[in-house]
Amino acid sequence: MRKRVKKVMLVTPPYHSGVVESAGVWLPLGLVYIAGSLRQAGYDVEIYDAMSLFHTHEDIIRKIITDRPDVVATTAITASLPDAVEVLSHAKMIDEHIITVIGNVHPTFMFNELLNDHSSIDYVVRGEGEVTFVELLDAINACGNMGHVKGIAFKENNVIRVTPNRELSMSLDALTPAWDLVNWEDYRYFPDDNATLGIVSSSRGCIHQCSFCSQQLFWEKRWRQRSALSFVNELEMLSERYGVKVVMLADEYPTANRQRWVDILNLIIQKGLKIKLLLETRVDDIVRDEDIMDLYVKAGVSHIYVGVESGSNTSLELFKKDIKAEQSKRAIDIINKAGIISETSFVLGMPYETHDTISHALDTAVYYNPDMAFFLAIAPWPYSDIYPQLKEHITVKDYRRYNLVEPVVKPDAMELSELEDALVQTTKEFYMHKMRQLKSLSMDKRRFMVRLMTILMKNSYIGAKLRGMMKDDEQIRYMMQKEALNP
Repeated sequence: MRKRVKKVMLVTPPYHSGVVESAGVWLPLGLVYIAGSLRQAGYDVEIYDAMSLFHTHEDIIRKIITDRPDVVATTAITASLPDAVEVLSHAKMIDEHIITVIGNVHPTFMFNELLNDHSSIDYVVRGEGEVTFVELLDAINACGNMGHVKGIAFKENNVIRVTPNRELSMSLDALTPAWDLVNWEDYRYFPDDNATLGIVSSSRGCIHQCSFCSQQLFWEKRWRQRSALSFVNELEMLSERYGVKVVMLADEYPTANRQRWVDILNLIIQKGLKIKLLLETRVDDIVRDEDIMDLYVKAGVSHIYVGVESGSNTSLELFKKDIKAEQSKRAIDIINKAGIISETSFVLGMPYETHDTISHALDTAVYYNPDMAFFLAIAPWPYSDIYPQLKEHITVKDYRRYNLVEPVVKPDAMELSELEDALVQTTKEFYMHKMRQLKSLSMDKRRFMVRLMTILMKNSYIGAKLRGMMKDDEQIRYMMQKEALNP
């Protein structure tokens, strides 16, 4: 008879691409939510963030041997999938009786591939996991019918079984993230003197239908909100109890409901919270909110990413962005005028890409004038709406390279190596331009840009190119040194 499962280890796969980790160390919010639900149901839970700790697979093996969990669970986007599967393989190698579970975006849609190709996976949690994971472990302990647990996939007698989808939770305020299980010393935001960094969710989902996006599919093209009071109370608690100074909103679309967003900003101001907010939202919402940008600033919004993706209306229509190029310029102007750090990205590497189209993207970025811009390779998630249009042009099958940095879709007129070099070179040229414009920026933005360049040179995928820029460009080197000496 199988012993009762009690001890659960939630592990992040040790995957890195030199993108998000260049700016800070980000806590795995999804696992914090899962841990809270499991613990509330009576399970012993630990979060082992091997990714943020830059631990190796050998470290993970030692951790599993030492802690002897009954369940090892991990999370995977497409790029981190191979490492996530390897984590579960380690668990089975150590003890075949360990229950292995995987969830998040890629497994939700590609469970057939995973279960057919990897015998180390016992269960796939599809969609939101807070309720599903608890019911899964409860059913295992009760020796119950796994087919009654909504939102999972598994193999039974060598046949894949898929249970009905679980309904999305409509009470986000009732969820109980296990903040006390977070080792807060590990999570830092580099551009702000390594301030303690939190990641918090005020809503889930998005009502828009960008064709390359994975999130709008995962959240079933719906948007759900927490109450303004619940969210702001959580910010206050994180600040007072754990010393969180900077908060990244995990939301795909935090500003969808303007009145709720205004309520959030006003509550933060009323409570006098001294927290910096980093967020992502849509171009058209920034244009909509031009009249309340003073509230953004007073509430501590210090960094806004908007997805421009292209300066071509034709490409924007293909991407189903539901915006016009001229709105993108307007939105970035509004953010800049408010003194907030502006960031955007351009999705490139489509089959029709050429050196000329990439050069046009750089010209567009210079014209739009964000503080930060990245030129990314289209990642053909195998479950995305745009995948059928890209399938014949995909020349790389290694999921590790589906990271927005390494091209996997070959344009008709370029080799993959040419495209990769062009994207990195374009990013370098954009930042060379920005550094030559330092004198035109406010003092706060000058300081930010110097810190940013130092961080990018040290930690990012374009680090070598930027270090070469510093070596070759005396003007930029002088300005960097001057600003560093006058903080």
